[in-house]
This record gives sequence, C-alpha cells and structure tokens, in this order.
Amino acid sequence: MANWTKRAALKAAVQLLLAMALATFARQAYAAGALRAHATEEAEAALERYAAGSEWAPWAIESVEIHASLPRLEKTGWLRAIRRQAPIGKSRYEVLQIGGDRTVKEQVIVRYLKAEERWSETTARSVAITPANYKFAYKRIVDDGERFAYAFQITPRRKRDGLIRGELWLDRQTGLPILQSGNLVKSPSVFIKRIAVTRENALCDGIVESRLTHITVETRLIGRVELVIEERPLRSVDAVQFASGDGEGGKR
Repeated sequence: MANWTKRAALKAAVQLLLAMALATFARQAYAAGALRAHATEEAEAALERYAAGSEWAPWAIESVEIHASLPRLEKTGWLRAIRRQAPIGKSRYEVLQIGGDRTVKEQVIVRYLKAEERWSETTARSVAITPANYKFAYKRIVDDGERFAYAFQITPRRKRDGLIRGELWLDRQTGLPILQSGNLVKSPSVFIKRIAVTRENALCDGIVESRLTHITVETRLIGRVELVIEERPLRSVDAVQFASGDGEGGKR
C-alpha cells in the first residue's frame, strides 16, 4: 500500500512538473511570437520611412577617393576627385590626382567614372532600391556594432541591368540605409562572371555623413577586379581645401 501511494504521489508530481513546463514553454513561445510580430511591425514602419525618403537628392558636392586593384596581375591604382551634381541630375568629376598602374587607371578607374556618369544621367531611378524596382522581405534584427538595424532581403521585380539580389539594412530609428549588399542579377558582359556590391553608410545625427562602397568583379580573363570607393559630402569651402590636398583623405 505504501509503495502504491509513493508511486501515485510521484506520478502526480511528474504530471504537475510537466504541466508547469508546458505552460512555461507556451508563455515563452507566445512572448517570442509577440516580440517577432512587434519587430516585424517596427521593421515595416522603418521600411515605410525609407521608401518615403528614397528619392532624397544626392550630395551637391562630394569628395571621391577610389582605390582599385587587379590582384592576379599585382597591379593597383588610385584617384582623388570632386564630384558635382548638376541641377538636371547629371554628375561631373573634377579629377585632382590619379596614380598607379596605367592599366588599372585606364581600364578600371576611368571606365568606372564614365559608367557612373552615364548611369547618373539615364538610369538612376530605374535601378534605385525602391518598392517600384524591388520586393522587400523582412528577415531579422542585426547589430552593426554601432546601432541596431532591420535586415530585409531584396529581390528585383525584373531581371534588369544594374539591379542586385541581396540584403538591405535600415536604421531602426530613421529608416536610413546603413548597408546594401548583393550580386548583380544580370552580367553586363559575357566576359564577366559575377559582380558583387557592398555599400555602407555612416550615420551621424540622422544623416549620412560618408559612404564606403566595395565592388568585386569576377572576370573570365584577368581574374578578380576590386574597387573601393569612399565618398563624403563637401561644402564649397571644403571642396577648395580638399582640392589643395589639405582635407581629409588624400593619397594613401
């Protein structure tokens, strides 16, 4: 009789512990689900702020530094310039210094500048990361070391030149983009296997104070081509100082 009583008491205790564990798990699952739902709502709000500001005008005047390399050929080159945005949307470069290997200068840096000028004149709106060109799917909250952001998967609505498939990170507070990364969905040439682009924006007081872009091109003939582009907005007085070589940056 005593053994039966002990077994019954043990069974009741186990059932009680199991019920408590299930209840705790249910509360945790509910809480986690609620947090995910709340995060999704906040992420959608950040995306709306981003979309509302996606037509922001580019910097009127900015400093540009480009460092390019052909690792397989062990060749490098660099450039310092000022880019000015015309009222009708065109951009023009004032080259201050250019150096390094001739092949890198002429076949990589100069070609990039010309392509960027053509892009600014004709296709900026058609390749912008906006709801008109992309589908957005919220993925997670990320920490870039300075702030929290919402990460979205971005997928082009159409396979078109200049569009990427990858991720977009938006600042939780402002909806400003702090990172854009991915691969171009369409290669511009049969000699190019893949183009990867990563752009990081540094924020200060709710505005973008600098931009760092990494472009990696995998070619079939000369291997990898790498470009690093640093951009900062300038006032007119800053442009004069930068042109004289006294501003931030300069040749490395």
